[in-house]
Amino acid sequence: MSDNSAVTRKVSPWVWVPSLYFVEGVPYVIVMTVSVIMYKRLDISNTDIALYTSWLYLPWVIKPFWSPVVDIFKTKRFWFITLQFLVGVCFAGVAFAIPADRFFQLTLAFLWLVAFSSATHDIAADGFYMIGLSEYEQSFFIGIRSSAYRLAMVTGQGLIVILAGYLETTMGGIAIAWKTTFLILSGMMVVFFIYHHFVVPKGYESSGDVVSEGFWKEFMKTFLSFFRKRQIGVGLAFLLLYRLGEAQLVKLASPFMLDDVSIGGLGLSTTEVGTFYGTFGIIALSVGGILGGLLVAKNGLKNWLWWMIISLNLPNLLYAFLAFFQPESRVIIAAVVVVEQFGYGFGFTAYLLFMIYLADGAHKTAHYAIATGFMALGMMLPGMVSGWIQEMLGYDLFFVWVAFCALPGFLVIPHLGLAEDFGKKKPG
Repeated sequence: MSDNSAVTRKVSPWVWVPSLYFVEGVPYVIVMTVSVIMYKRLDISNTDIALYTSWLYLPWVIKPFWSPVVDIFKTKRFWFITLQFLVGVCFAGVAFAIPADRFFQLTLAFLWLVAFSSATHDIAADGFYMIGLSEYEQSFFIGIRSSAYRLAMVTGQGLIVILAGYLETTMGGIAIAWKTTFLILSGMMVVFFIYHHFVVPKGYESSGDVVSEGFWKEFMKTFLSFFRKRQIGVGLAFLLLYRLGEAQLVKLASPFMLDDVSIGGLGLSTTEVGTFYGTFGIIALSVGGILGGLLVAKNGLKNWLWWMIISLNLPNLLYAFLAFFQPESRVIIAAVVVVEQFGYGFGFTAYLLFMIYLADGAHKTAHYAIATGFMALGMMLPGMVSGWIQEMLGYDLFFVWVAFCALPGFLVIPHLGLAEDFGKKKPG
C-alpha cells in the first residue's frame, strides 16, 4: 500500500521529533561508542578498537551515494520505520555472535550492517524533518532534536553501560552480560518501530515506486550540484575540522576511564563510567542542547557560533587535567563529564544548523545527506589513528594533542559567510 495519503490532521512535532531522533542516535552510539567499551572489556587493544570501530563510520561517509534512492523509492517515512526493525534484528545478531570463537570479526560484521541501516535511516529521518517542519520549527526543534539524539548517546554510554556492568557482576561473565545487553537493545528497537508506525504523520510527500529513465542523470545532477554551492570549500573545511579534537577524544574517553591507574587511566568500573554519563550527563546534555536551540532561534546562529565552538572544545583541556593528575575523587571526574556533556550539547547545535544551512535549496534531503557524509569522514579519519597516537604518547600527552586539534576549526569560522539572521525566528 502506498504511503502517500493526504495529511488529515496536524500531528504535533513533539510527538515524533524527540523519539525519532532518539532512535536515530541509538544505533550510532552503540556502533561507535558502546562497542568500544564492550571490546575494551573483552580485552581488545586500544589500537585495534580505535582502528576497526572507526571503519564502522564508513556507511555514514558514503551514504550520499545512495541518498537519492531514498528520495526516489517509497517515502522517507517508509524507509526509517522499516530500518528501525532491521536494526533490531542486527542487534540480535550481535548478541548471538558474542560467545563465538571469532566474536571480534562476527560482531564487527553485524555492527557494520547496523551502521549501514542506521546511515540510511538518517537520510530518511533528516529529510522528513526538513519536509514536515517550517524553517522556524526547524530552528526551534534543533535543540530538542540535538538533545534527543545526544540523549540516545548518553543512554548508550550511560544506562546501557550501567546495565552491562550490572550484568557483568550478576551473570558470572562478561560475554554473557553483553549478549544479554544486546538482546535488550534488539527489543527496544522493535518497540520504537511499532510506536513510529502509528504516530509519525503521513502525507508530506509522495511515494516514488517507479524509477524514471533519467535516474542516473538526475542522481549525478543532484550529487554534483552540492559541490557547486557558494563557498563550498570553506563549508567542507568547517565540516571536517569543527570536531577534529572530539573525533579523537570520543574514541579514547571510555578506555581512559576504564584503564588501570598504573597505565595512565582512572581505574573506574564499567558501572561507574555508565553512571557518570547516564545521570548528571543526561541533565547537562539536555540543558546545553535546548539552550543552544533557543538562543539561535532568538539571535541567529552567527551570533553564537564562537561561543559554541569554545563550549565544544573546552572539555578537551579538562581531560588533559584528569590524565596528568589522575584524581581519585569521583566527584571531580563526574564534574568533568557534566561540563563535557553540556559543552557538547550546546556546541553541536551549531554544527547541525550549519549542515541545514549548507543543504538549503533544491535537493535539500540529498544535500543534507552529503553534508552528514563529510561529518562522518571528519570523525572517521582522526578516529582511526587516535588509538595508535594514544599508545605512542600516553593518555596525558594525547589529551594535550587533542586540545591543539581544536585550532583549525577556529581558523575556518571567520570565512563561513553566514547570513546574519539564519536560524532566527522571523517576525510574525
